Amino acid sequence: MEDFADVNLMFGLTKTADEISPIEKLLNEFEAHEAKEEKSLEIYRKMLRDMPNPLTRFLLQLIVSDEEKHRAVMHAMVATLKGSLTWTKPAGSLEGAGELATMDGRLREVTNEFIRLETDGIREYKNLAKESSGYYRGLFKILLDSMIRDSQKHVELLEYLKESLPET
Repeated sequence: MEDFADVNLMFGLTKTADEISPIEKLLNEFEAHEAKEEKSLEIYRKMLRDMPNPLTRFLLQLIVSDEEKHRAVMHAMVATLKGSLTWTKPAGSLEGAGELATMDGRLREVTNEFIRLETDGIREYKNLAKESSGYYRGLFKILLDSMIRDSQKHVELLEYLKESLPET
């Protein structure tokens, strides 16, 4: 039991009556941000319902979709931190990195193909953005630039997945 106390002290996992541990502090910050994301979503959805203009509705719907993804990501991180604090595996937790070792070897091949598709898409989006930069007061360029950033994020996520997979 004494060994656990030393580990807890070493990593700052325990708290005194006057303070909270770093992981609890981080969890509180994530939960606060998660609540803000939920409030933002409510506001965006209300505005979306009240917008008669199709372009405005379209743009707000894009934002709502992104905000919903952000909220889901925050929720998963909160669940993961809670699980770490309570030694549990709550629904929605991101625990399970070790389980990647049991994945089918085809996943690496498919991941490589997805990375190639995303990078090809980035190149094509950049060309389209350049060709359409003056259209609709720059709207097409903004939308294509947003898609480029999404595809770059997809590549990052796929690279992480690939690095996490066992060598075959």
